Amino acid sequence: SVTAEMLTRCGIGKLVLFDYDSVELANMNRLFFTPQQAGQSKVDAARATLSSINPDVEVETHNYNITSTVHFSHFLSRIREGHLEPGRAVDLLLCCVDNYEARMAVNQACCELTQPWIESGVSEDAVSGHIQFVHPGRTACFACAPPLVVASGIDERTLKREGVCAASLPTTMGVVAGLLVQNALKYLLGFGQVSGFLGYSSLKDYFPSMELKPNPSCTNQQCRQRQVEHQAYLEAHPACPSPQQEPASSQEALHESNEWGISVVA
Repeated sequence: SVTAEMLTRCGIGKLVLFDYDSVELANMNRLFFTPQQAGQSKVDAARATLSSINPDVEVETHNYNITSTVHFSHFLSRIREGHLEPGRAVDLLLCCVDNYEARMAVNQACCELTQPWIESGVSEDAVSGHIQFVHPGRTACFACAPPLVVASGIDERTLKREGVCAASLPTTMGVVAGLLVQNALKYLLGFGQVSGFLGYSSLKDYFPSMELKPNPSCTNQQCRQRQVEHQAYLEAHPACPSPQQEPASSQEALHESNEWGISVVA
């Protein structure tokens, strides 16, 4: 929701939101939602708020669980055809879920469609978080180097204690959301360098970063297939730069003249 608000204030053309949960008073220690919205579906509440912030942004909402086999096909279709221009795939998918099952569903969909996306998360102790850019075949997918709980085949639901909610700090969530949106803007508008993996630890204000390469032995068959396709493309186009290559340093201003007097230097 915080990510959607930032993008809306930036004037993004269209947002397609998925969630099946309802607003609760327990969400008030986070961001975006208000007590008056308690009981509403999160997507309906988000659409109302976002439209009031910037009515020029088109907001499409879907109130269902993307991990359900009943809804997964529709989820795929909206990624494939949900662009502002009907029939085109979305430009970028941002994953802001709080469980591994949903992340794996997003990963599967994006591997099937070769859809670029950015995964994000905040730790259960609420003092650290991360973002990870994923371009199937070119970078590691979420299954290439999964968290221990996924790699061990543990059902994460067995790790949660009844009546105990994970810690949540709006400060950490705001920092991670800002990093997520900033990298989304860099990808969409073509400036700067998109981070492959960027972490954040609030205890020492530490920001580790690294590039994650695809795992040839990834358990996701679609990921392995995308790797084969990308390698074939590189062999056929040896002069093409790496997709994560940092642009050449230049002080030349982009978009030299515009009605707002804004200039961007790469």
